[in-house]
Amino acid sequence: MLIEKLLKVALLGSSWVMYLLLLLSVLSFSAMLERWWYFLRRRGDVDELRETLVATLEQGDSESATAALKRSRLVESRVIEPALKLISGGPEAFQDAIESEMLRMRQELERGCTLLGTLGNNAPFIGLFGTVIGVIISFQQLSVNQASNAMGSVMAGIAEALVATGVGLFVAIPAVVAYNVIQKKIGDIEGNVAATTKQITALLKAEAYGTYAERTRTPSRRIAMASEHR
Repeated sequence: MLIEKLLKVALLGSSWVMYLLLLLSVLSFSAMLERWWYFLRRRGDVDELRETLVATLEQGDSESATAALKRSRLVESRVIEPALKLISGGPEAFQDAIESEMLRMRQELERGCTLLGTLGNNAPFIGLFGTVIGVIISFQQLSVNQASNAMGSVMAGIAEALVATGVGLFVAIPAVVAYNVIQKKIGDIEGNVAATTKQITALLKAEAYGTYAERTRTPSRRIAMASEHR
């Protein structure tokens, strides 16, 4: 009883699977195009930005560093610029601010990745589902029609059904490639932010150590240094 009902549903046809895959392909390529445009607009020289930041902060000019970040189109600058306001709190406060901003920015960077990852994993199965329905219909026609030309129509039906699997792969492969490329780009951005953060925190620690060493000099050492200058 249950099998007969399922067979009736399958015999309704697999055309809707093709339309579904067509819709998913439009959504997939739209997401890929949006991400491509997003990263294209935010290209720049991250090494030059890092050198500028370190040079200005070594001079104690945090305002120039902030201005350089605001002028930059890079995603890294949008992560570092808000955190730079807490640089006076020391390396730990700056590190925490960077991690918070990176978590917030990652949500923006991964926009559309859930769709691409889902399509990459499941579009082949949707196509295979359409193929299975087509094969069921073909064998049902073979069982009903015992004429000599029935086998030819069945083979044509099976060949048509296999198109659904091909379309599913056509949707899935670009989605998987785009997903991996986006994840690689996000990893590069996180690496650039981490490298810049390490340089800035190292600079802050060196400055803090120099201030501490200056304060902890013994009076005899200070007198000896004063006599040497005389």
